[in-house]
Amino acid sequence: MVWNRRTGLIAALTLVLMMTGAIARAAENPIPPGTVITPQNWTQYKQYMPEGMQALFSGQYFWKMPADLQIVIGPTSHYPLPAAYLDDTRKYSHLVKIKDLPDGGHYIDGYVAGRPFPDPAEPFKGYKILVNMWYRFQPYLLCGDDNFDYLMNGAGNVTTIRDVVVLRRLSHISDAHQAINDPHAQGIDYSQWRMVLEPEQEKYKATLTLDYVDLTRPEDDFLFLPSMRRVIRESSNSRCAPAAGTDFVFDDFRGGFNGGVARFQADFLRDQSILSLVNSDPVVYGNTANYYPIMFPKPVVGKWEVRDTQVIDTRRIPSMRSGYCYGKQIMYIDTESSNLIWKDLYDPDMKFAKADMVNHIASAVPHQGLQFDTGNTVQTMWNLQREHLTFFNTAGSSAKGILTNEQCRNLNGVDYDDISHYSTVSGLTQTMR
Repeated sequence: MVWNRRTGLIAALTLVLMMTGAIARAAENPIPPGTVITPQNWTQYKQYMPEGMQALFSGQYFWKMPADLQIVIGPTSHYPLPAAYLDDTRKYSHLVKIKDLPDGGHYIDGYVAGRPFPDPAEPFKGYKILVNMWYRFQPYLLCGDDNFDYLMNGAGNVTTIRDVVVLRRLSHISDAHQAINDPHAQGIDYSQWRMVLEPEQEKYKATLTLDYVDLTRPEDDFLFLPSMRRVIRESSNSRCAPAAGTDFVFDDFRGGFNGGVARFQADFLRDQSILSLVNSDPVVYGNTANYYPIMFPKPVVGKWEVRDTQVIDTRRIPSMRSGYCYGKQIMYIDTESSNLIWKDLYDPDMKFAKADMVNHIASAVPHQGLQFDTGNTVQTMWNLQREHLTFFNTAGSSAKGILTNEQCRNLNGVDYDDISHYSTVSGLTQTMR
């Protein structure tokens, strides 16, 4: 009995270590808290920066760090993943297998819930990391009605878009008091609903994306046009179209990657510790006055952390590469949470095109405590080829940020926990009713 209890404890500890990285690396503090990084001393710390951040500091592109910029370093945060997600990882990860597709792609078979690959290793290490990101822990329901996109051109002219968003996981759920598969799922894994609130001329324009449990089945994209009072099924080619005139394409959504895993391959490049912003208050990060002109956070927004990442080179599989907007995407995946926290994008000719800073802001989730990925994001996409940028912020003037799970049942009088309205095509047709 003593040996069995000890064995169980060892197994549990081993799983936690696999999920959070090696103890030695986690205990390191390579940049002491209180350190201030500036354009004058940044080269001392460039090993902790993704290539896109280094490019902004280097001054070789139109978008460059201002001379007075400061990055203040704080301690690294560690937010334990929910018990249900860890338990599902322990119970089901051994069932997951990578299968080949006739078109040269891959998919995973046997996935139930939790992290598919708790300790990704070769073969297919990069692909396993990509799959882990796709199925990272996120509350089953996210909603917010004060999300803002700020579009800025090289002359400093700014256009704003405000929208409401409802994101829902319907299958593979690892959340307290929830079944693994919602009884209304009907083969849907994840739904993404967005509706424009401002500007007035775009109001009620809404989109719905449905990702399926069957990874070989392409997602369905639907668009509601208020001028026509009808829903249009969009072409799969629209995945590369600029979203509402921003520098994001539809494949950049869902926390930085929205392309699915059956149409992509990923190669592991290296382990690298990089800077990221994790802790802030919606009152602060929702105020655009707290950002430098290139929409990079000022120190008042929060202290930056040195976080362990796994860097992967993600590309469309060769048979689907023709005509795709990105030649490659260099992704920096947080080792502990599997969040994508930075992405460098190259055009089809492999020229550096965009740098995407994806700062996930930790916030409280009912029954789960503070979590890293709750949909709250401070994100800037610098388009280095067009002298244009898009800044995305989930707080807005209300300073609430994204809400989660049962909190969505009454957000300013609206029940966003209505699956039929926000996760189905028939619900999309009721947008203006």
